[in-house]
Amino acid sequence: MKKKNKEIKSEFLFGKRNYAIMLIGLAFIGLGFILMAGGGSDNPEIFNADIYNFRRIRLAPTLVLIGLGIEIYAIMSKPKK
Repeated sequence: MKKKNKEIKSEFLFGKRNYAIMLIGLAFIGLGFILMAGGGSDNPEIFNADIYNFRRIRLAPTLVLIGLGIEIYAIMSKPKK
């Protein structure tokens, strides 16, 4: 039998632009989680009010949600050819 040489062309699921947008979204999510970290107390008997500051309560979760929105946009947008 004669074997046919078929060229297997591998294509990425998303375009280069989509992957760049995904990396930006991951950076937002990572930065949000980094900003959420800390604020605890070494001694459980001592209350540390820094856990309720603007950075941990408002800014960090907002960055995570913005990052998730960017990820959804990157997945849903059509790759440019």
